Amino acid sequence: MAPRSLPPKLTAPQTKGHTSVARIPEAWYVLARSEALGQRPLAVTLMGAPLVLFRDGEGQPHALLDRCPHRNVPLSMGRVCEGQLECAYHGWRFDGEGACRRVPGLAGAPEARGRQVPRHPVVEQQGFIWVYGVALPPGEAPKGAPYRFPHADDRAYTTVRHTVEAAGSVHAVIENALDVPHTAFLHRGLFRGAGEPNTLEVEIRRYGDRVEAEYFGEPAPKGLVGRLVAPGANGAVQHVDRFRMPSISEVEYRMGAKSHIVVSSACTPVDDFHTLLYAVVSFRLPLPGWLIAPLIKPVALRIFKQDAVMLAAQTAHIERFGGEQFVSTEIDALGPAILKLMRQGERGVVEQLDTPEIRRFTLKV
Repeated sequence: MAPRSLPPKLTAPQTKGHTSVARIPEAWYVLARSEALGQRPLAVTLMGAPLVLFRDGEGQPHALLDRCPHRNVPLSMGRVCEGQLECAYHGWRFDGEGACRRVPGLAGAPEARGRQVPRHPVVEQQGFIWVYGVALPPGEAPKGAPYRFPHADDRAYTTVRHTVEAAGSVHAVIENALDVPHTAFLHRGLFRGAGEPNTLEVEIRRYGDRVEAEYFGEPAPKGLVGRLVAPGANGAVQHVDRFRMPSISEVEYRMGAKSHIVVSSACTPVDDFHTLLYAVVSFRLPLPGWLIAPLIKPVALRIFKQDAVMLAAQTAHIERFGGEQFVSTEIDALGPAILKLMRQGERGVVEQLDTPEIRRFTLKV
């Protein structure tokens, strides 16, 4: 009797053993809404580093490493006293530059040596607290300035803000936000996919610090979103999706002379696979903004909930397989280009392009 052959050993498909996580510290990130930072210190995390935000006696925001140099207690457990951050353990106090200004029981002023807490530059604008990803000595200026949300200060526009979180890397979250093909499938009936697919021409333009996709021949959006933002609209729309370094996504629609909407998200890496999205939607539509604003948020959150489920499943499988394996086509328009810019950003490289790199292709959605 011939011996029975054993079944083949099951093995997981091979992966490349890497992820699309990109760490770009020398850049600005939103760490809180302005209203979230009141009289008490606020514990936040940026790229795995614990930071503490607080306001001084004049209401100006500051960011320090969330660790007292005395006995390693989180400074966020303390309080703000006389405009300084006071540690809850022994009462050491630190100013906005991270200098120790008071040690209870110590005669005379405390020496600065060894008692300085690393400080991160902070800018408060348009209702957000932006923090620079690198701790800098007092007086040293960061590179560049924080992003400004378009039309958020324009009274002709209505602006809606919301913060959501996703279990995914910044690259995965931004690619999802700017990925058109999945909208007609995953969000069918909400955004696209409510009829026969449309053939669009797509032009990708890559610059040294950003990449964008412009869609030509796109009809007015169908589904629930289309009825809200473009009631009765006919003809083609102007649609451009953009990624700006290091972590900004923009989706812009113009529908005739009366409808214009820009959805911007500042994506903050809490850690490698946990991203906060500070979203700002500014719009000018035929219908009154006060009428549309209460309807936009629940619809947008319904769409994002579907995305969040996929991002969480994607992240869990990346961890399970020990890495990523991407197979892309030309309709995966922005993801590879975004990752290329992020990898350059990790190395501190910005390409100097006199003219953008351009490619075109056809897409059906």
